[in-house]
Amino acid sequence: MRARLLPLLVILMAGTLLALGFPLAVSLAAGQQQRVVVDRIDDSARFAALAQFVIDAQGSGSTDADARRDLLQLELARYQELYGIRVGVFHRDDNALARSPGWWQLPRSGEGHKALQEALAGRRSHDPPQVWPWQTNGRLLVVSPVVLDGDVVAVVATESPTDLMRGRILRGWLLIAGGLAAAMLVAFGAALRLTSWVLKPVQTLDAAAHGIATGRMNSRVAAASGPPELQRLAHSFNEMADNVEEALEQQRAFVADASHQLRNPLAALLLRIELLALELPEGNEEIASVRTEGKRLTQVLDDLLDLALAEHASAEISLIDIGALAAERVAAWRPYAEEKGVRLTETGRTAVTGWADPIALSSALDAVIDNALKFTPAGEAVEVTVSAEGRSARVVVADRGPGLTEDELQRVGDRFWRSGRHQNIKGSGLGLSISRALLAAGGGTLSYETNPPHGLRVTVTVPRTGPEAL
Repeated sequence: MRARLLPLLVILMAGTLLALGFPLAVSLAAGQQQRVVVDRIDDSARFAALAQFVIDAQGSGSTDADARRDLLQLELARYQELYGIRVGVFHRDDNALARSPGWWQLPRSGEGHKALQEALAGRRSHDPPQVWPWQTNGRLLVVSPVVLDGDVVAVVATESPTDLMRGRILRGWLLIAGGLAAAMLVAFGAALRLTSWVLKPVQTLDAAAHGIATGRMNSRVAAASGPPELQRLAHSFNEMADNVEEALEQQRAFVADASHQLRNPLAALLLRIELLALELPEGNEEIASVRTEGKRLTQVLDDLLDLALAEHASAEISLIDIGALAAERVAAWRPYAEEKGVRLTETGRTAVTGWADPIALSSALDAVIDNALKFTPAGEAVEVTVSAEGRSARVVVADRGPGLTEDELQRVGDRFWRSGRHQNIKGSGLGLSISRALLAAGGGTLSYETNPPHGLRVTVTVPRTGPEAL
């Protein structure tokens, strides 16, 4: 979720910063150019005043008209030499009254022509086209009218180089970019903190839900931080988990109590059946059937009690030698296998360590090996293989019995479930359920698959890393 939420926040904040940065950059460029334009308008006003004296002297036939014109030319030349700005005073018929350099002419097309027409109409240039830093050949043209007796008799034009102005704009843009970058870093840090603050309760809730799903019913959420909505969700989750755990405890207690309480009446019933059998002829089929069903009911009650205890008991996990434990259980079951005519062998690694409850793992291996020997016909083999794969230690019990179909594999391990083809084989259908409950308490698992060409492979998996690393 962080990978989806964080980019979204970063994109939104980057868009906001860019939406603010672009207008600021444009405003800075416009401000720098406006300063230059205002400065040129002020210079043009001074030159226009000098040009008025010249034009007025020429119009009145004054003898010092040429001297005034020479003075205007000298001022323009000094101005152009000092600032590098082309400047000129032009009559309405485009003849130059004075200019510097001497070859310079007013532009007759484009924006220059538009500025000239505005000046001839009596308006000063106040909004020339914006010059950008990448326009290396750009020049700024400002044209102001020369008014005499209310009429526009000439124009003063300045054409300025823009290197310094473009440099100031570029430096301003770099400062803006640096500010935006710094703001983006701060925003990214804030987004990290925000996503952590929002998602940490979600991650804790997910871990607690996964713990409950895998059998750790005591998993809870500490709702100490995060948005109020998530704190309320965590509180509701804890209440739900408490109710579920309480319901399961009641169910387990009921199964255990019922199993325990039924054993005494059942034992008394079986005793009375035995007493009744003494008064009946030897070999009575009904008495034999009742005895068989009574023993089967006793086994079911014992298995139910074992299942309730397995689901309730907490595992005492420790680092043990899985290979040695598997070898011990194989040795314990070998006499029974020889009695049935089944070869019970052990292969794979002899020393594999893993974290498990040794009593629970032994009981689970006993149930799995017993189940394999029970369904394997004489002359076939049951193979127990110990291996280590990544962070797990595995014990695979493979038999050569009739196996299970794909549909049956989906149900194997369910409580009281037995294949319709195996109803005549002794059992209650709770052995694998007990094994799974015993393993789940210590973080282990039980899985099933076919063992070609026929048979079943049961894999017992326990973690190789300690509980603190899980």
